[in-house]
Amino acid sequence: MFKQSWANGWKDAADGIIEAPVVSSFTSVGYAARKRIDQWTDLGSYDLDGQVIVITGATSGLGKSAAKTFQRLGATVVVWGRNPEKTERVARELGPNVDHVVGDMSELADVRAGAQTLLDRYPTIDVLIHNAGALSDQRRENSEGVEVTFASQVLGPFLLTSLLLDRLISSAPARILTMSSGGMYSEPLKVKSVEMNEESYNGTKAYARAKRAQVTLNEMWAKKLEGTGVVSHATHPGWADTPGVEEALPTFRKIVGPFLRTPEQGADTLVWLAADNEALESNGKFWLDRRARSIHKMSTTRKSDSPDQRQMLWDLCEERTS
Repeated sequence: MFKQSWANGWKDAADGIIEAPVVSSFTSVGYAARKRIDQWTDLGSYDLDGQVIVITGATSGLGKSAAKTFQRLGATVVVWGRNPEKTERVARELGPNVDHVVGDMSELADVRAGAQTLLDRYPTIDVLIHNAGALSDQRRENSEGVEVTFASQVLGPFLLTSLLLDRLISSAPARILTMSSGGMYSEPLKVKSVEMNEESYNGTKAYARAKRAQVTLNEMWAKKLEGTGVVSHATHPGWADTPGVEEALPTFRKIVGPFLRTPEQGADTLVWLAADNEALESNGKFWLDRRARSIHKMSTTRKSDSPDQRQMLWDLCEERTS
């Protein structure tokens, strides 16, 4: 018992040293160190035969990497993408037992139609993964006049979860997983400015604010799901080399370069949360490298995260998604 306690204490201390500076924590350095320290179970050892996994934004980067692993592990994977030709092509490339649904997560009509397609096709849904979303330097609006970052990463996932909730509960034990971003650490929860207007728009801030809203909603969904057999978790990939990063953050990619995680490394914890029983033993957590983390690194964001702001966010999502 003492030896085990000492070993766990050493692992926690080592992880804390890695976590303190963002650079070591978010890069491939942190990934490799933690994998060795905690002696991770190989993802290839999991069996997902019979599981139905729906993953949005799965035509490239982290989502495609995760979908590929799910398919190898025997799951029926539903790839949700925005572009019809690309989504169909990726589903075909991934192999057997891969279906696809086409819909823009920023367009609520598409989300409703896609959800109905899933309900018609699948009597059970075991895992719903919200992964779609991108950082855009230019402010754009959807067909209803809603800023696209907010629509695709906050309203769209909220609506899809709501529409599939009964099916997830009837499929329990089930999981709702959200791929967020470490960028959310930089922004407080201020509901009135989570959807940025034309005058104040900044792509990086809009993305970070949406990701902050995601992790808050993750905790709120977890509370509402208590006793249902459905868990809700969020994770972030660290700094991974994806097409989205290459397009939106070319200077950052050039500087960090060799230390960026591969898409497979960035998607590791997401896949693990979908496959491992440990994810069913808690609810509403925020994960990096298979460990639950705080959703705050600064006192300013912690102070902003009040019950009033949380309720305002939930009410806003309900109102805007009808």
